[in-house]
Amino acid sequence: MRIVIQRVLEASVAIGQQQVASIGKGMLILVGVEDADNDEDIEWLCHKVVGLRIFNDNQGIMNLPITGISGAGIIVVSQFTLMASVKKGNRPSYIRASRPEVAIPIYERFISRLQQLFGNQVQTGRFGADMQVHLVNDGPVTICIDSKNRI
Repeated sequence: MRIVIQRVLEASVAIGQQQVASIGKGMLILVGVEDADNDEDIEWLCHKVVGLRIFNDNQGIMNLPITGISGAGIIVVSQFTLMASVKKGNRPSYIRASRPEVAIPIYERFISRLQQLFGNQVQTGRFGADMQVHLVNDGPVTICIDSKNRI
């Protein structure tokens, strides 16, 4: 799995003209799934997300995890394009991205486990939908994590 975490002051997801998710301060997480992903990847990534110290403490130092920020929220959005390969030519290949029948259950387990560890509701977009994602990146702070590159 690949995720991109963006620390945000606010974020929202709309499908058509309807807003389906909205948070203030927190994280917007984009998630890409490949066939080799499993529950071990989910567990490792979810623990990494809730433990990642990317929020400022009273001294302005990034020293706090999201669980240390009162009222913080999380939005998770599926994004198969995170699995793109651009090694050959200029047209990205998405061959590593899982098909929906594989990706949806993994994506849903990721959300469920993240919600358990976070202790609050995790908002989402809609898998496979054409979404408009709006955010105000705070910092900016953007962290990319691939569960296959743990070392």
